Amino acid sequence: MRKAEAILDIIRNRGGRGLPLDDVYRQLFNPDLYLLAYGKIYRNAGALTPGATPETVDGMSLEKIQKIIELLRYERYRWTPVRRVYIEKKNSTKKRPLGMPTWSDKLLQEVIRLILDAYYEPQFCPTSHGFRPGRGCHTALGEIYRKWPGTVWFIEGDISRCYDSLDHAVLLSILREKIRDNRFLRLIENLLKAGYLEAWRYNPTYSGVPQGGIVSPILANIYLDRLDTFVEQTLGPQYNRGTKRKANLTYVRLRRWCAREKKARNWETVKELEKQHRTLPSLQTDDPDFRRLRYVRYADDWLVGFIGPRSEGVEIKRKLGEFLNDQLKLELSEEKTVITHARSEPARFLGYDIRVIAANSYLRAYDYGKRRSRNGGIALEVPPEVVRQKCQTFLRNGKPMHRTGLANESVYAIIDTYQREYRGFVEYYQLAHNRSTRLTCLKWTMERSLTRTLARKLRISVRHVYQRFTTMIRTHEGDYKGLEARVEREGKRPLTARWGGIPLKRRTHAVLDDQLARRPTFGNEIVDRLLQRTCELCGSQDRLNVHHIRHLKDLHRAGRRDKPAWVQAMIRRQRKSLIVCHQCHQDIHTGRVDGPVPLRKRTETLESWVQGKLARPVRRGAVGKVPTHR
Repeated sequence: MRKAEAILDIIRNRGGRGLPLDDVYRQLFNPDLYLLAYGKIYRNAGALTPGATPETVDGMSLEKIQKIIELLRYERYRWTPVRRVYIEKKNSTKKRPLGMPTWSDKLLQEVIRLILDAYYEPQFCPTSHGFRPGRGCHTALGEIYRKWPGTVWFIEGDISRCYDSLDHAVLLSILREKIRDNRFLRLIENLLKAGYLEAWRYNPTYSGVPQGGIVSPILANIYLDRLDTFVEQTLGPQYNRGTKRKANLTYVRLRRWCAREKKARNWETVKELEKQHRTLPSLQTDDPDFRRLRYVRYADDWLVGFIGPRSEGVEIKRKLGEFLNDQLKLELSEEKTVITHARSEPARFLGYDIRVIAANSYLRAYDYGKRRSRNGGIALEVPPEVVRQKCQTFLRNGKPMHRTGLANESVYAIIDTYQREYRGFVEYYQLAHNRSTRLTCLKWTMERSLTRTLARKLRISVRHVYQRFTTMIRTHEGDYKGLEARVEREGKRPLTARWGGIPLKRRTHAVLDDQLARRPTFGNEIVDRLLQRTCELCGSQDRLNVHHIRHLKDLHRAGRRDKPAWVQAMIRRQRKSLIVCHQCHQDIHTGRVDGPVPLRKRTETLESWVQGKLARPVRRGAVGKVPTHR
């Protein structure tokens, strides 16, 4: 059979040429696609989280892939309803529903996602940046920064309950336009209608795709690409006109007058004229022959920048709402879809405040004289309330305080935790103009909280914490003072955790693309190990499975006197997976692999241990036993 790389290249080529996709269902019979999908998603945080059934990535095998293929071959595969949980929404009292599929469904969804992504990615509009390879929040913000100067109005768009409101009939009709395989479309339709379990009660799904599903982002992008096409091909040509704004005649006259006074060396008059013309725009801000409409979208959030009167901006908002309602059966959130003036009020998009700069006093020298170089440019800023909210995590009564939940961790773990939280926040705001001024306060607050947490753990003063852990951290932008903790290891380099050393200088070309949507890399260590078909504990070749754990630190948990062979093998490889035969996998989960088990003897089976526990008499009033009722 063909390799997964060859299959996806053929599909990608057809998508780039705009050709329909035929006979795609039989590609789901190729095991190489499943191995590629497995190599991509087995590291995900939810891989070991069960859905409606106890099945997780633990116990993955080639036989499981063959079982899925066999069911697909005769169209007998049935999607399991997702287990629905609720997570808190940012800056909201409402909660967001999250669907948790079973592992087999995740694996098949990733295969479908690979096929759909390869076909539709070359056809997507360049204004879409969500869940696409090489794109992300920073590329969307960078496009606004570089291509939107002079914007007058911002139209912030938000689709109400977008993922839950996607119409199944509309989505399937969009897919049928390009995909000519009814079996493949039927499989996706069954996925959409699989339903969900909430409080272990089944609920059918009449619309939407489950948030948390692997294939949901690509389906939402295919759906909302109609909105991108509408703006690019309909609204754009309708409102864009003119090539350049007309010159402001008052500004031109003052400049000419100023030039004549310079020749006459009347410097006092020149100074007054320069003050006057720098308060005026060089171009007509209300030129009726010039309009510009720009648009960018990330997932279900979009932003429109418009140069023109506000009345036309209101009309654009109305047309977008009508298109979403009539064509896509979606509702525009009136509360979150607002029109803001670009210079007087910032627009909020992807966690940034976006506004147009008005700085008449900022001058830059050029060969032909000084110029107001920042006027009309786009400013990306860190919202002050976002920093305040982040600081509240480390404050008590307005002062930095220790975190009691970390006091029992090691010094290395405490410093590493603070550094990861700080780095994740500040690296997202690399594009912000005010990154240094806003985030310096956060750094001070977190550092004070960190030192107080260490002082409480070690029972020393904050001053002694600085004396013990202060170090100089060398970076490509200079040396910074920070804190450092080391864990020595025999025969290896020490583990090092550092606090600080992250420059807060703005980076205009920073890119953090979406990890989920990166182009697949072919070849994976865990897949190669699985294909060797040899147990890494006993050398058997009988029914191989992959044993997974969540964290390597779980292998060093307290209370384990001697480490079993499987723990030693994983520590030696420094991997969270181990290829084992079926018998070894059962022994690992029942505690029968060599090494003492605190709850029972090695020779006992799990069943005999349970039977012994049940047969043991319970003494009345014994401590720790269930009390008997009179």
